[in-house]
Amino acid sequence: MKRKQERFRIIEERTNVIEPSKPIYNQIKGKWSSDYFKNDHPITVELACGRGEYSVGLGALFPQRNYIGVDVKGERIWKGSTWAVERGLANVAFLRTQILAIENFFGLDEIDEIWMTFPDPRPRKRDIKRRLTSPRFLEMYKRLLRPQGFFRLKTDNTILFEYTLEELQNRTDITDFAYTKDLYSSELRPECFDIRTRYEEEFAAKGESIKYLRFRFRQ
Repeated sequence: MKRKQERFRIIEERTNVIEPSKPIYNQIKGKWSSDYFKNDHPITVELACGRGEYSVGLGALFPQRNYIGVDVKGERIWKGSTWAVERGLANVAFLRTQILAIENFFGLDEIDEIWMTFPDPRPRKRDIKRRLTSPRFLEMYKRLLRPQGFFRLKTDNTILFEYTLEELQNRTDITDFAYTKDLYSSELRPECFDIRTRYEEEFAAKGESIKYLRFRFRQ
């Protein structure tokens, strides 16, 4: 408990973490470029980012883009924000909130790309509407993504992946849709830059294949 409280204290003092205790939390919508990053570089958002391996990894690879990891767990955000500080990545930030509330923090067409890496699969049928690729969430992403912006999903979970494929294949507003059920044997592998999350390492060690898909919304 002491360690947890200390980590919460640390992120409360960090400028690369936007959370409820800070005034900017309720003022940032539509103003990430002007008020936080202070540049007009493209913005990539990693939803359900966990420790933020993709936000930090991509931020290091592409300094001319901005990255925002979103998660509700303070301890996870502490880890990602620590990596970003240690690497001097001023183009990486973290937002602490539920994904369901994401439209409170981003304006229409404010995001250039969305990554979702190993989200909670919500395998029970009664939780289908809570899956982060269910129709209500997809509609939110469509509003927030700029025209031509990619949505990318990476997961080990077959139930979530098959569910997402079915949802996407039933839509008429999807373009540039591609997927693989075995990323590391696929021609799509370079799109993921071989960045691996902790969960990915664990699942791969157990012999689970890593699934990946990406698409754009047709405007």
